[in-house]
Parts: sequence; structure tokens; C-alpha cells
Amino acid sequence: MKSREIVTRFKKSSASQGDQQDCVEVAHTADGGRAVRDSKDHAAGTQFHGPAEWAAFVAALKGGRFGR
Repeated sequence: MKSREIVTRFKKSSASQGDQQDCVEVAHTADGGRAVRDSKDHAAGTQFHGPAEWAAFVAALKGGRFGR
């Protein structure tokens, strides 16, 4: 399934370095979406988000919908 084909390495945010313990890692998928997993527990599984879902999520983050 193309939407679940991971085509890049997982990356953790540079903001998650140091004392931060609750982190996620993100990788690109073949269809332009993203794969997301817990950086401390890879065995817990991976969530897959299509390109439109990911774009909406990023827009919401940039728009401040989740607070800070």
C-alpha cells in the first residue's frame, strides 16, 4: 500500500532535545503523507496520515489552534 510506504528516515524535532521526554518522530510516506511514532516506544506502532490530513494538521498548528 503506497500510503504506508515510508520513504525517509524518522526524524525527531530539534525542539525535543535535552530534557524533553515526550517526543514523536515523523517520516514522509510515498503518497506525500506522514508516518508518526513515539520516539521512546517504536513497538507501540505507527500512525499514518495522508497528505491532506497532514496539511490540515500543520495549518492548525501554525494557526495556533492547539495553544501553547
